[in-house]
Amino acid sequence: MADAGDLYLTWRWVDGSAPAGVGVVPEEQVEAAVRRFTAALPAPGTEGGLESALTTGELASCEGENALAQQLSATFLPYKLAVRLHELYVQGVRPLIRIQPSPRVAQIPWELIAPDPDLRLVDIADVSVLAPPGIVHAPARVARSWSETRTLPVVAILDPRIPGFRADSALGSVLGRMDSAAPLAALVAEHSSKRRLVPVVDDPLTAFRRTDVDRDWLGEVLRAGASRLLYVGHVTAAPPASGQSESATMHLACTAETHGFAPVQRNHRPLSARDLLLGTHTLTDDPRSGPQLWPIPSRVALIACESGGDLRFGEALGLIAAMLTGGAELVTAGRWPLPTDLAFQRLGGAPPESRPLQDAVCAIDAAHEQPDPVAVLNQWQRTRLAAWRKGGLIEDSPLVWAAFATVDAR
Repeated sequence: MADAGDLYLTWRWVDGSAPAGVGVVPEEQVEAAVRRFTAALPAPGTEGGLESALTTGELASCEGENALAQQLSATFLPYKLAVRLHELYVQGVRPLIRIQPSPRVAQIPWELIAPDPDLRLVDIADVSVLAPPGIVHAPARVARSWSETRTLPVVAILDPRIPGFRADSALGSVLGRMDSAAPLAALVAEHSSKRRLVPVVDDPLTAFRRTDVDRDWLGEVLRAGASRLLYVGHVTAAPPASGQSESATMHLACTAETHGFAPVQRNHRPLSARDLLLGTHTLTDDPRSGPQLWPIPSRVALIACESGGDLRFGEALGLIAAMLTGGAELVTAGRWPLPTDLAFQRLGGAPPESRPLQDAVCAIDAAHEQPDPVAVLNQWQRTRLAAWRKGGLIEDSPLVWAAFATVDAR
């Protein structure tokens, strides 16, 4: 896809089984669809922006969400491509669609679009995002193979405690108070029982809200060897209008004294995409590159608000690009702000036992353990879509499960 006033699309079948195609969407249609979809997303920084997404927004009701999904499909799915996909669906064939979105439409959840009121794209295809070719084929990039590293440890950074920020502040806890019955506590216990989790913990609850998981710790454990990186926490995405995708940051337990390119916030310096790309270049007398300091494992899950935000830039140099440049083959990240489980309960009226965000983390973690994580994650999304269709409960809405895109560089 390419933005040039109008939106231009091309598609091709890798196996040559059908003709390639070209399409164009008039600018006013693109703008109308994007504006409508954006209005349905959570907006934590706007007064009432989170509550409205969970109560009155189009993604909070089955009827509204289906109507929105139909407009997205009518706008962005070319007719000839839709016809061919339906033919395959009737034949029982589910193809893999690898999408390379333009910046303007990078937040669109392609899995969710509805070519028919009773049919979604994820029903008839597996969907992933194609990594930018300039990053995949960069001369300095050395990708790590899942088949060669899959038995190595899983490095998990789970809701780290950010220096200078209370648990109920803007950079506070995203998971809330953890208990031993929580899905993520069970996940930690399972990995620990197999001696695969880093950090090593005796009590699963001590894996959360840690104060020692800073960038130095992360570099040390990654250099020791890892199969995967699982990050659940805060990401601050750069505004697309800034043109500075490399300013996107992950918030670890780094103090203000830590060397880095990102500005200090209170007693904390975030880890930026620029850090992951450039390392300590110009910061120390003996600089090392980002991939040297933080050799990224084959598979990465960035479970945080807008962690995939660099796809909204013409020059994608954000956290996804940094992970791929550092060695990842596959990165799953969030397209938009993610409501916490507490927000679902307090603002959306979900029952206390519902944990949509934790369930999503567990599903992504499980998918990243499989030979074909894209297919497994899409299958999980189908189960969530089925629950949403059946009951229409807010905890089953696409606000969380449709937020994740898997960028595949394999």
